[in-house]
Amino acid sequence: MIPPDGNPAAGAFDLAAIGAGLAFQGSLPALQQAMKSGAAVVQAPPGTGKTTLVPPLLANLYGRSGRVIVTQPRRVAARAAARRLSALDGSGLGGRVGYTVRGERQAGPATRVEFVTPGILLRRLLADPALDGTAAVVLDEVHERGLETDLLVGMVAEVRALRGDLAVVAMSATLDATRFAALLADSDGGGPAPVVGCASVNYPLEVQWLPAPAPRLDARGVAPAFLDHVAAAAADAHARALTADNAVDALVFLPGAREVSHVAAALRGRLGRSVEVLELHGQVAASEQDRAVSGRNPGDPPRIIASTDLAESSLTVPGVRLVVDSGLTREPRRDSGRGMSGLVTVSCSRASADQRAGRAARQGPGQVVRCYTQQAYGAAPAHVTPEINVADLTGAALTLACWGAPGGKGLALPDAPPRLAMDDAVEVLRELGAVSDDGQVTAAGRALAAIPADPRLARALLDGGASTGRRLAAEVVAAVSGDHRAPGGDLPRLLAQLRADKGPAGKRWAEESKRLAAMAQRKGEVALPDSPGAAGGSDAVGAVVALAFPDRIARRVPGSEAAGQYLLTSGTRAGLPAGSTLSGHEWLAVAEVSRASGRDAGGTGAVIRAAAPLAAAMAETAASHLLADTVEADFSGGRLSARRTRRLGAIMLSATPVRPSAEQGRRAVAVALQSQGLAALPWSTAAASFRRRLAFLHRQLGGPWPDVSDTALLERLEEWLGPELEDLAAGKPLTSLDLADPLRRLLPWPEAARLSELAPESLEVPSGSRIRIDYPEPGDDGAAPVVAVKLQECFGLAESPRLVDGRVPVLFHLLSPARRPLAVTDDLTSFWSGPYTQVRGEMRGRYPKHPWPEDPWSAPATARTKQRR
Repeated sequence: MIPPDGNPAAGAFDLAAIGAGLAFQGSLPALQQAMKSGAAVVQAPPGTGKTTLVPPLLANLYGRSGRVIVTQPRRVAARAAARRLSALDGSGLGGRVGYTVRGERQAGPATRVEFVTPGILLRRLLADPALDGTAAVVLDEVHERGLETDLLVGMVAEVRALRGDLAVVAMSATLDATRFAALLADSDGGGPAPVVGCASVNYPLEVQWLPAPAPRLDARGVAPAFLDHVAAAAADAHARALTADNAVDALVFLPGAREVSHVAAALRGRLGRSVEVLELHGQVAASEQDRAVSGRNPGDPPRIIASTDLAESSLTVPGVRLVVDSGLTREPRRDSGRGMSGLVTVSCSRASADQRAGRAARQGPGQVVRCYTQQAYGAAPAHVTPEINVADLTGAALTLACWGAPGGKGLALPDAPPRLAMDDAVEVLRELGAVSDDGQVTAAGRALAAIPADPRLARALLDGGASTGRRLAAEVVAAVSGDHRAPGGDLPRLLAQLRADKGPAGKRWAEESKRLAAMAQRKGEVALPDSPGAAGGSDAVGAVVALAFPDRIARRVPGSEAAGQYLLTSGTRAGLPAGSTLSGHEWLAVAEVSRASGRDAGGTGAVIRAAAPLAAAMAETAASHLLADTVEADFSGGRLSARRTRRLGAIMLSATPVRPSAEQGRRAVAVALQSQGLAALPWSTAAASFRRRLAFLHRQLGGPWPDVSDTALLERLEEWLGPELEDLAAGKPLTSLDLADPLRRLLPWPEAARLSELAPESLEVPSGSRIRIDYPEPGDDGAAPVVAVKLQECFGLAESPRLVDGRVPVLFHLLSPARRPLAVTDDLTSFWSGPYTQVRGEMRGRYPKHPWPEDPWSAPATARTKQRR
């Protein structure tokens, strides 16, 4: 290979030997040509060898300028890729090829290719934004759309634009190549980065659909019956495969560590020692992870590897010719309404399902058994949901602030962060003192960013260590941030188990605790803004958690002892898991809460996954910024009441009846009216009639006659109801109000003098009676003013009266002597001339005591019978 400048690097990797038998070796010339632009996008299917060949090629091209850094989304993949490349190169691990993952490093001054996790590279960028000593960066598996990898795409592209000599390659199996090529475009307008592809080398793949008879998920998560079905399917399929080829290994995909352990145990019970069953997830020891992804030695029994999506991409597991897929995965989700975030179990995307299936056909013909229906596969999303769209963004917001791009402003990311989620994250950082009011990072924020944990846990590590001791604070943070499940949600119980655990999980937790404690020791000299300290004793664990998540401090809901319901300071209600040892504690500091249903949620829709008991005093201290002492006035049932309340967020601490001030009373009445509308007021018949008359004139004439609709009156509440509001605020009962007089304050002068002329309250009919005019309700624009009157009282009324200077005729509801409607008309002339004859014919036999003259024009009007008249 000839580097871009024409001079081969000294001690170049032997790409011919390394790439023997790998399909991507044929694409190396195209990639070398593409790298003349300094950036490229590699789109190649799994198993083609891109992860093995691209890094040494870049080391040959750019090795004199520094190291090649390759990101892998998982620690096991970083270790496996480094081990494979060093073996193919014939050099020892930690020499020319090395790796760095959290808590583990095998790399030195001679390392030319270093595999790292995205989090490691992010922290290096924050410590050294120029990436001095780095010649090239390879961002592998960008299709997984992990949050940290997405951030790296924008940040590394920015470094390349500033440095000019940094080579960048983004690569994946199922990549949106056009999008990433545009993101890596030259800053001088040279166009998008070139895309280099490679043909698939997968062998034929047989697909079998074997859905379980019952649903995969129940109210508590993945159904145990479904896991048993997956175990049975894996055992049977593997047994059939072994009859044809004793070298076949199987890979079983499950959503999480708990499900992996369940299926692995079921398989061991079925198969005994004839088949080796291995587990691959984040909680097993690094040595066991590495063993699972390495090929088995001659003479070893066949293997079934039960794995989370660790094995979905990034590495090839030798010998696997059978895949059994649950079709489930865990993805982060954020519930902004309840202030919750965490992992949820969902159907994996079709792209992920295809990636998983492809593992079986990398080294020969293979088979995939999908333990779900074709319909479920078709209904699944096409691609994985970008983590930036659904995850809690507090850590990402701190990273962006440290980078000088608060909220991601000005940074070219694959997807812009959702504004609401980012605003919430920045608000959390402000409360931690990590960013200033304008979003710029503070010295405290940089200290928190250096700790590989959620910023809230990092703050608890530093603050809690001052009083509980750094060791305990580090243990709590390591337990909460690690992939551990607290039994019954009891975090102190989990800590006790981890301390006693001599296995891989306990050892890894102990190492992480020790590392975090050392970080806290080093960061101890950084001045942090004042914050509450934690308490000692039995509540110390809860104190550390409360410092990290003051919005999740919880108090038991009175009367819910059996259900174990708690109210969080954020306003969310959550239940303890059934049978939790935390039941009965008045206060809890909650580290994890997630959506759930069924008995685990206690009827709340959310379940507490990890918490610790908390002293009431510490609850108030840790969440002191949420303490509020206020007078709450309430206007309901026609009366005003008030109480002085002391709250910790949404949690009521105390309430005492008090007398409200005039301003508090006015505000309470106004709030009640705004929420309940004008119907909350006592509208007498006179007041309601007066309002309808005003509404009628406003509709007919407009200004200056006032708009008296609900909306308009509420907007002008102080103007027309001000004195009465004062009376109500002073304790006067609502029933004492007469709203007619307040409404008169809205009358326009001098026009108001014609109110009775334009819209009279009543109409005098020929009988001498004065009949009330029913005006339409405000907002009823199509209705007319109505007079309901006995027909006999209108004899001699030749024309219908008109209102508003003759604009609007009165609509007559002519009634029988029994006050039942006989006719409706706004044209009496036409009525007397025609329909009256028919009415007379039908009614005079029914009501013989009442007059029904042939000539209504000249007959005397009367409200009485013939005899009484």
